[in-house]
Amino acid sequence: MSQPVGFLGLGFYVPQRVMTNAELEKLVETSDEWIRTRTGISERRIAADGENTSDLALKASQAALEDARLKPTDLGMILVATMTPDMPCPATACILQAKLGAPQAAATDVAAACSGFLYALVMGQQFVAGGVYKNVLVVGAEVLSRVVDWTDRGTCVLFGDGAGAAVIGPTTQGRILSTILGADGTKVDLLKVPGGGSAQPASAQSVADRAHFLKMSGGEVFKHAVRGMADAAHAAIEKAGLRPEQIACVVPHQANVRIIEAVVNRAGIPLEKVFLNVDRYGNMSAASTIVALCEAVKSGRIKKGDYVLLVVFGAGLTWGAAVLQW
Repeated sequence: MSQPVGFLGLGFYVPQRVMTNAELEKLVETSDEWIRTRTGISERRIAADGENTSDLALKASQAALEDARLKPTDLGMILVATMTPDMPCPATACILQAKLGAPQAAATDVAAACSGFLYALVMGQQFVAGGVYKNVLVVGAEVLSRVVDWTDRGTCVLFGDGAGAAVIGPTTQGRILSTILGADGTKVDLLKVPGGGSAQPASAQSVADRAHFLKMSGGEVFKHAVRGMADAAHAAIEKAGLRPEQIACVVPHQANVRIIEAVVNRAGIPLEKVFLNVDRYGNMSAASTIVALCEAVKSGRIKKGDYVLLVVFGAGLTWGAAVLQW
């Protein structure tokens, strides 16, 4: 890398509506105790009618720009990680660019599901390090409530809506020390939304088959998530020239408390170093890790000079990790 790349500003936004486990008890056969003991989730946020992914992304992006003390016109590129775009075409990043008022910025989406923010962060890092763009806006935004099957108790309890954003640029603040990305496309069927693409276009039959909703093989995803995240964490820490005990804070994808516990145990990092907000937001896919990073910094859990580990896993299957020095 020709120059250090780090975080200039952070911001996030979650919808006002809170859906508790008690509400879910009225929709499907489940219980608050069952959800909390198996996932760690107590509530999640749900976007209002008419509140789309680009709207959540806009509010998070405005907060990040304010934190960075930059204007939308200072951006060279906008990357939006999402699996719930406003529409299949054009990219939600282009819609965000217009709403934000950044006509000079290149804009595109990144589709890596729950790993999306980290994938987008690594892409943005390359553009900054290579001198192509000075400031890049990296966003993770989701309205998963629109693709969750509210009759499927195995998945509907897990997900929520939200957005987080980071402005990255040439700086030593929150410097990115190392990154690792991975994927295994042979396991695409474990976690997918099968309908709506060229393989299964929208039709009366696809709607009747509920093919436009998220499908997940929970047990298999759990197993691969633990292995993928732990291995990526080890590799990123080693690549940064550090030891696990030097990591001050772990900010994982907020999928499930049991997955997170298994990952840090396998990575040799005590659970007390992990920042968790899954209890309040559930799994927000691409938004989860960046929202958690925003809250960890804002709450003082991450301090100047700390080594921070980001680690993610999602559909694809995809995974990744990054080590930062704040």
